Amino acid sequence: MRLLLIFSISIILLQSCKPKPTFVDIAPIIYKNCSGCHRPGQSGPMSLLSYTDCKKVAHTIKYTTESRQMPPWPADVNYVQFLDEKFLTDAEIKLISDWAENGALEGDKEKTPKAPSFPDSSEIGIPDLRIPCEPFLIKGDKREKFIMMKVPFTLENDTNIRCIEFVAGNKKLIHHMNGHMITFDKREPALLYAPPFIVDRDTAYEISESAHNLHLLADDGSYPTMYGSVSNYLPGTGTMIYPNGIGGWRIHKNSALLLRDIHYGATTIDQWDSSYFNLFFAKEKPVRPTLEIQLGTLGISKIEPPLIIPPDKITTYRTQATVPVAISILTINPHMHLIGKSFWAYALTPQQDTIRIVRINKWDFRWQYFYTYPKPIIIPAGSTIYVEGSFDNTDKNPNNPNNPPIIIREPVGGNMRTTDEMFQLIITYLPYQKGDEKIDLSKNTID
Repeated sequence: MRLLLIFSISIILLQSCKPKPTFVDIAPIIYKNCSGCHRPGQSGPMSLLSYTDCKKVAHTIKYTTESRQMPPWPADVNYVQFLDEKFLTDAEIKLISDWAENGALEGDKEKTPKAPSFPDSSEIGIPDLRIPCEPFLIKGDKREKFIMMKVPFTLENDTNIRCIEFVAGNKKLIHHMNGHMITFDKREPALLYAPPFIVDRDTAYEISESAHNLHLLADDGSYPTMYGSVSNYLPGTGTMIYPNGIGGWRIHKNSALLLRDIHYGATTIDQWDSSYFNLFFAKEKPVRPTLEIQLGTLGISKIEPPLIIPPDKITTYRTQATVPVAISILTINPHMHLIGKSFWAYALTPQQDTIRIVRINKWDFRWQYFYTYPKPIIIPAGSTIYVEGSFDNTDKNPNNPNNPPIIIREPVGGNMRTTDEMFQLIITYLPYQKGDEKIDLSKNTID
């Protein structure tokens, strides 16, 4: 008994002598996973760029990390890995908790890591050209807005583009932006630089309709060349940059960015948005342009059963598509709306081998990422991609926009309001070439 007592006292003494964690210990975790959004001018409600910032909200940080509300990373890290994962280990969460519970000590200032630097004008580098969008007044009428906008520009010569970055002006209200590139050959686009620049209505336009309404046709009435999804935006996501030789576009000196749709959330007060694009030029013509396929809503594959979601039920829907040739997947974007519950995608090869694509066990409409793999995922020819989504249309779902629940359907006539539903998997890929499985997609910085 005496030996047991001595042992117990020794353990207690050792624990009491263990140094308490300080900001020196947790700063790298905060800077890597939190500060990108939690800084002035971004979507986070408070800044987390200094010890003083973090100490003020130490217990908030503890609670939101322990509950895994923050940092938001919906994808299951145990299923497949992506670049730039914002996910804390159990050990990191405990370290933050111990720091908050033990006085949120600062520690040795000399050993505190330097806070990351975030330039206001770009997240990725110094652009070769900045192109402002037409300022837009978001009226405070409590209604969502879907805007079509053209942003014409003229270059001195035909130019190679490596990357296009969209910088949101009103980060609180912009839900998403899908940008295309309109570029002309030798045909003259006389009306390209003339108004209207913005078409405002409750639903998104089809491309053909926008071409006429925004004067995007050549003088002879023909359509220009259009590159889809050259720039996309969702809160919390960065600009997609691939290693040299992958992606990019060759454009004519007379060109325009077309905001296929920019979606603003509802507001009760008038607010302005002044967003802009940053263009980064490339020295050489694109070698391997990226391609895109979309499964599900507005895509190449049917949803089974049709996406008509009954009230007071949790229901599951599926869609699938077979790839006729081998592809190398670079980036994916799963998409659902408010009553989404879970999302799962994988491929089966002709030999019935499973290739994991993504799994989201708890869907959150507020956080929808473009997930890029560390190395391309190779899908052999003849493989079938399967996507499965569950929706919770019950009154137990706190995100349900209807109380009591009602039937919710897919968008009709271009409408993409959040109170309707969508079920999509958007895939950015390359036609497969030998050696694609070895490409390091993390080598994606602007030179």
